[in-house]
Order: sequence, then structure tokens, then C-alpha cells
Amino acid sequence: MLTPPNNTFTLPITVYEPSKGWLSLNLREVWNYRELLFFLTWRDIKVRYAQAALGISWAILQPLLTMVIFSVIFGNLAKLPSDGIPYPVFSYVALLPWQLFAGALQRAGTSLVGNANLLTKVYFPRLVIPFSAVLAGLVDFSLGFLVLSGLMLYYQVQLTWTALWLPFFVLLALLTALAVGLWLSALNVQYRDVQHAIPFIVQAWMYASPVAYSAGLVPSGWMRVVYGLNPLAGVIQGFRWALLGAAPPDELMLISVIMVFLLLASGLYYFKRMEKTFADVV
Repeated sequence: MLTPPNNTFTLPITVYEPSKGWLSLNLREVWNYRELLFFLTWRDIKVRYAQAALGISWAILQPLLTMVIFSVIFGNLAKLPSDGIPYPVFSYVALLPWQLFAGALQRAGTSLVGNANLLTKVYFPRLVIPFSAVLAGLVDFSLGFLVLSGLMLYYQVQLTWTALWLPFFVLLALLTALAVGLWLSALNVQYRDVQHAIPFIVQAWMYASPVAYSAGLVPSGWMRVVYGLNPLAGVIQGFRWALLGAAPPDELMLISVIMVFLLLASGLYYFKRMEKTFADVV
């Protein structure tokens, strides 16, 4: 029988096992992997505009061209009311949070399947992937905001103290995208039909949000309560109030905020519960 020499040593073995339970969410671990979060976010931004003739200019052209279409169809032809605000500015202010939400949701919804090679080869907190997909949209949002500044100067729309609330509404839009993205990304690992349904969900969601029209058109009472279940309704109303001085947030905002946190809590719980199956199924 052979015995190892006295000077031999064995390397420590670390075994990672999926934690169980809601209390083991361990968001601090995501912070410990912040360098990976930054890398994945930056990679997503670069890949999105790689080999594109116009490059990152698409971040400006998409909301700008959509605003022009909305202004012609809904502003000039349909004559939808815009709360006394020039319709191009009225619609563009709503398109900014909408584009931020829609882009983040589509990227987050397919993020796990798109990073299957990472999931099966190396350990890291899986929440980093949908987090990075959501944060990547801030670059497009910042560029689109520069165009909004020019529109507000052209139409002589002045900012007031309510603009200080804008970061809160931006955060609310990101949390909404993250909440729904956690659900869709985890479901997409199990059922690949989800990735085909995401574009339809985003399109239907836009018509259910006050992007082209004013939230004031929704009558008060139970219909407004039901309408407030759409978190983007409160986000867009908040953007118009903060930047344009439109109608201030009402019960619509309160209901939307509650819905965001309910979706986020349930999304984190479901994502954490399904996390142990990602590497095996993806």
C-alpha cells in the first residue's frame, strides 16, 4: 500500500449548493460580484450596436421617429388631448420611460437563455444576469433625454422643482422591468415559448399604458383603479408631472407603486426558487 509523502497537501474544495428559502436571497452577494455586473452590462451595450451602421445613434432615432409618427397620427389626425402641452413633447416624455422599460424587459426576459454558456460553466449569483440586462438601458435613456432637453427648449417648456422627482420615477421604471423580467427569464428557461411571447406582451402593454394619450382620459372609479394595476401608468404620469407640470400623481400612482413591489417580491421569490434548475435545463 502506497502512502503519500509527509510534505504533500490537498487543495480545499468548495462546493456551491443552491440555497433554499426566501430569507436566503442574499442580495449582498450580488454586490460582491459588482465587477461582473458592470462587465455584463457593458458587454450588452457593445453587442447591441456592434456592426450597426448608425451605431448608438439608434438610441436617439427610435424614440424620435416614434414621436413623429405619434404626433402625426394621434396629435394631428386623431386630435387626442395633451393636457395643454405641445403634443410632440407630451408624447416624447412618455416614450422615454416606455423605451427604457420595454428594452430592459425584452433583454431581461431572454437573458438567462442568452447566457447559457456562463450558467453551465462557472458559479456566480444568477441575479446578476437580469440585473445587467436592465441596467444596460440607462445608456439609451440618457441619450434620449438629451433630445428631450432640445424639444423642451424649442417649445419653451420650463422645468420646475418637480423635476427633482425624476430619479424616483426612473427607478420605478427599472424596478418594473426587473420585476417582470425575473418572472419571464425564469419561465423562459423552462418554456422557450416565452421568448416568442415577449414581443407581443410588450406591444400590448404599450397600448395599455398612457404613452400616446393622457391618463386623464381614464374615468375615475373602479376603472381607474384597474388601470392603475399597470405600473407603467403611474410611471408615465409621474414623468409628465415632473418634467411638464401636468396633472400631479393621484391614486393611480399609489396603486402602481404597490404593484411594482408586489411584482418584484414575487419575481425574486420565483427566480430564487427556480435557480437550482437553471444550469440543468438551460
